[in-house]
Amino acid sequence: MSDNQFQVNALPAEAIAQAQREFLLKVYAWMVGGLLMTGITALLAASSIELMTAIWSNTLLRWVVILAPVAVVFAISGMINRLSPVVASGLFLFYSALVGLMMSSIFIIYEPQSIVTTFFVTAGTFAAMSVYGWATKRDLSAMGSFLMMGLIGLIIAMVVNMLMESPALHFAISAIGVLIFTGLTAYDTQKLKETYVLGSEATAEGKKAAIIGALNLYLDFINLFLFLLRLFGSRR
Repeated sequence: MSDNQFQVNALPAEAIAQAQREFLLKVYAWMVGGLLMTGITALLAASSIELMTAIWSNTLLRWVVILAPVAVVFAISGMINRLSPVVASGLFLFYSALVGLMMSSIFIIYEPQSIVTTFFVTAGTFAAMSVYGWATKRDLSAMGSFLMMGLIGLIIAMVVNMLMESPALHFAISAIGVLIFTGLTAYDTQKLKETYVLGSEATAEGKKAAIIGALNLYLDFINLFLFLLRLFGSRR
């Protein structure tokens, strides 16, 4: 029996549950911080006509803005074990800012009221599914594997539709995307609860676990928001 298992067995169930809740609150704090960074960056970028013109009228710069967040998120995920907590948190906030720069384009495409409405719908859906993932006794690991396979198929379909530009496929991709990231929100929340290591909060590993957990939930929220906006957003 490991030291952590001994500690878990020696503590009352309520004490363990309280420690898990405190860990999840730290994860949410980082996630909300990332969302705030994204929102502020997107609003600031969208308020500058010169910056928006420079980014979205230049093909090379546009692709840099689109692909840079992908590169950074892979760097965080791949090197998390070698990063210090300070560097990991800095990269997470940097990534959030890059996503905000990329998402500034939604203010050109969609009505502001539609963006706000979709954000609150996303927040409500995310909260409900996160609570479900935390509270349910059902093992969601099988569902998570199915959703990850669905995500791969979704990415392939999105690439195909970039060439086809089919309105029907666009609608189907958006609807399936909503379902996938709604489910992943519950799955990732349950995974956080299951992988939490008692007493690790003050260690470097515990701090990085909170960052990587926040990154996963942040990605669920952002993608759910974007697919809902594609599905229900009112275009200008």
